[in-house]
Amino acid sequence: MKSALMLLAALPLVVAVPAIAADHQVKMVNKGAKGEMVFEPDLITAAPGDTVTFIPTDAGHLAETMKGMVPAGGKEFKGKAGKPVTMTVDAEGVYGIKCQPHYSMGMVALVVAGKPTNLAEAKAVKQVSPKAKARLDELFAEVPSN
Repeated sequence: MKSALMLLAALPLVVAVPAIAADHQVKMVNKGAKGEMVFEPDLITAAPGDTVTFIPTDAGHLAETMKGMVPAGGKEFKGKAGKPVTMTVDAEGVYGIKCQPHYSMGMVALVVAGKPTNLAEAKAVKQVSPKAKARLDELFAEVPSN
């Protein structure tokens, strides 16, 4: 009986503790494991409330969301060249990320938060860079369809 009362007394403490959001670090590099002009990692699994910090380890990189590749309720962002930028994952779904100066060279990444609710819409976005399209197709193939 005493242990049951102690458990009941401790229950509000467990319920009241908020979940701790994670910060995912992504490097923007000239040369990486997957080739030239890449995000490392280029497929980030996150949860709503998490943050993703894009770090330009080599000069001239920036991170920004891709038009049409932000889920409903998610916010677009655009960093400045050579400066770290942090995005907050506002909604569940797929976020397409690019480095505009190196987009034509295929410098793209995906952030997947929870269920990929807008995966079909993200896949349907037309890419003007054949290299970016090829890299995105590889990344889309790795996204769990939940």
